[in-house]
Amino acid sequence: MDSLITAAARALAGGDPLGALKRVALRDDAPALALRGIAMAQLGDFARSRLLLRRAARAFGAHAAVARARCVVAEAEVALASRELGWPAKTLDAARATLEAHGDRANAAHARYLAIRRLLLLGRLDEAEPMLDVCDPASLPPALQTIDALARAGIATRRLRAGAARAALDTAARAAHRAGIPSLVAEVEQAVFAWRAPAARLLTAGEEQMLRLDEVEALLAGDRLVIDGCRHAVRAGDTVVALARRPVLFTLARLLGEAWPQDVPRNVLIARAFRARAIDESHRARLRVEMGRLRTALRGLADVHATGHGYALMPHDARAVAVLARPVDEKHAAVLALLADGEAWSSSALALALGDSQRTVQRALDALAAAGAIQPIGRGRAQRWMTPPLPGFATALLLPAPLSDD
Repeated sequence: MDSLITAAARALAGGDPLGALKRVALRDDAPALALRGIAMAQLGDFARSRLLLRRAARAFGAHAAVARARCVVAEAEVALASRELGWPAKTLDAARATLEAHGDRANAAHARYLAIRRLLLLGRLDEAEPMLDVCDPASLPPALQTIDALARAGIATRRLRAGAARAALDTAARAAHRAGIPSLVAEVEQAVFAWRAPAARLLTAGEEQMLRLDEVEALLAGDRLVIDGCRHAVRAGDTVVALARRPVLFTLARLLGEAWPQDVPRNVLIARAFRARAIDESHRARLRVEMGRLRTALRGLADVHATGHGYALMPHDARAVAVLARPVDEKHAAVLALLADGEAWSSSALALALGDSQRTVQRALDALAAAGAIQPIGRGRAQRWMTPPLPGFATALLLPAPLSDD
C-alpha cells in the first residue's frame, strides 16, 4: 500500500474526511475508491458513498476477499446511517465471517456492531443482546469500544435499567475521548443528554411531575399500581398486564387511574374510550361489557367497581395508583421518537421499525408534515423525513421495544 493510501486511511480513522480526499480524490484504483467512499459517507453524501464502495468492491476482484468484505461492511454502515434498515443482513454476516476467517478481528467486530445497532433501531432487543454478550471490547480500538458501550447503554435504556445505562455511557465517554474523533464524542454527549432528560410524566391525583429514566425505573419497582401509558400496560411490582393490543381497555384503565380515588362518569368514559358523540343505551351496554373485560384482565391487581355515577378503580393491597404518561402528548409520538435522532428516515424504514404498514406510517408522516413537526427531503422513492430532536425530552419510552418483565 502506498504512502498516500496510508495517509488517507489514517485521516479517515481520525475523523478527517477532507484530509483523506486531498490525497485520493483524483485516483480510481480500488483502495482509493474505497477510501473516497468512506470519506463521502463521513461528509453525509450517502448516495455517492455507496456508488464508490460498490465500484471499489468490483475493482478489488474475487481474489481480494478481505478487501471486498471490508467494502461490504462499509456499505452496510452507510445503509445504517441513511436508515435503510431493509439492507440484507445475510450479506453483512457473510462479510463478517470472511473477515474473521482471515484474522481481521477489528473489522469483523465492526460488522457485528453494525448488525447490533440495526437490531436496536428495529426494537429487537432479544436478538441484539446475545450478540453483544459475545463481544470482548477490551481488545478493540477505542472507537469500537465506544460503539460497544453505546450499544449496551441503548439496550439498558430500553430495558429501563438506568444504572447500567449510565455506567455504559460513562465507559463510552472515556473511550470516545481516547479515540479523539469529534463526531463520536458528540454522539456520546447526545446520548448522555437523552439519559438526563425527562423520560415520562407521572400523573397522580390531578398533579403532573416529569420523571427521568432512573425515576421511572424506581416507580415501576415500587409498590404502586402503575397505569403505564408508555408501553400500554398495567404494572404492580413484577406483575404486568399488557394491554397494547386492547386499546379500548387501556383507555378505560388510564381514565380510571387518572381519576383515582374518585370515580369517572359513564358519559366521560364512553366519549373518551368509544369516541362517541351522541350517547345512547347501546353505548352504555358496551361500556358494561368492556368494564367486565377490564375487570377480568386486572384480576389479581385491582377491581373495577360500579358507582352511582360511573366506575372507580380499586387496587388490591391498599396500593396507590399512578399513571405514567409519555413526555409529550402526540398521536404519532412513536414516529417522532424515531425521527428525533436527527437522521433522515424513509417511510419504509419507519414502517419496519414500528411494525406498521407503510401506508399507516405514510398517513402519520403526512399529518406531522401538515402540522409542521417534520419535513420531507427529496421526492419519490428517494424521499426522506427528518426533524430536530424533541427539545428537552428523552425518547426512550416512545421507541418500539417491550419492557423487560424481570
